[in-house]
Amino acid sequence: MICTVTFNPSLDYIVRVDDMRLGVINRTTYEKILPGGKGVNVSIVLGNLGHASRALGFVAGFTGDELCRLCAEAGVETDFIRVAEGMTRINAKVKSNEETELNGMGPKIAEKDVEVLLAKLDALGEGDTLVISGSVPAALPHDMYERIMERLQGRGVRVVVDAEKDLLTRVLRYRPFLVKPNNHELGDIFGVTLRARDEVVPYARRLQKMGAANVLVSMAGEGGVLVAETGEVFQSPAAKGTVVNSVGAGDSSVAGFLAGLMETGSYETAFKMALATGSASAFSDHLATRPEVEALLATRH
Repeated sequence: MICTVTFNPSLDYIVRVDDMRLGVINRTTYEKILPGGKGVNVSIVLGNLGHASRALGFVAGFTGDELCRLCAEAGVETDFIRVAEGMTRINAKVKSNEETELNGMGPKIAEKDVEVLLAKLDALGEGDTLVISGSVPAALPHDMYERIMERLQGRGVRVVVDAEKDLLTRVLRYRPFLVKPNNHELGDIFGVTLRARDEVVPYARRLQKMGAANVLVSMAGEGGVLVAETGEVFQSPAAKGTVVNSVGAGDSSVAGFLAGLMETGSYETAFKMALATGSASAFSDHLATRPEVEALLATRH
């Protein structure tokens, strides 16, 4: 079983506005509401690639009801914890001559709600995979990542972590199976600027020495790098295409990596699948589908 955790999932309200201006009424020319959140994205893409998963997190209010409905519509099994106060946040993403985002706060999460989540994760065991991704909202303890990983120690659960800076570095001692920073996040950890794939490799190895088994670094138009637990290093430029929407591309890479590894057991194939899946999402206004990924893979041979 694969489970994903999104602490603060959302409804993403995406609109396009011609020449948006402040202080006046702006009318949309396009609008769409999508289920949002990094772990939710991973679950959706896994489903698109033919692999079942279960999405966990916290929801509240009528927006929480709609998030559950949209996830079901997308074929995602959910086991969200419903909390009493507040509502699932709405993130407004305004696309105009510039892109602007307004992200909501999310519901109030009590310690008893956290305990319910931890109890659900207790069902995971040998051979299961847990994907934890995204920021920790102010309503939660800042050490949520560590609490989860400490609780799962010794159970044979493969944990994937997609988080920035301290959230990532603080859990390396628990030996996550995979971490997926992008090159900017990796550079921020070590106080350097990383632009080229060759520059990324020594810093990815440093994350390994700190505890990560596998380090997948996404680099947008530059492609990506995988430093595997086998000692192998894989690098590749990005697929050619027009970026339509980069939101969810990194989450799609995680899903592609897991799908490729489950299907073949090969880190090289998993890496290729990760890059193709991330690109397929970036090149469309929706999250990657299997035919789109396979079409991109076919162009790389």
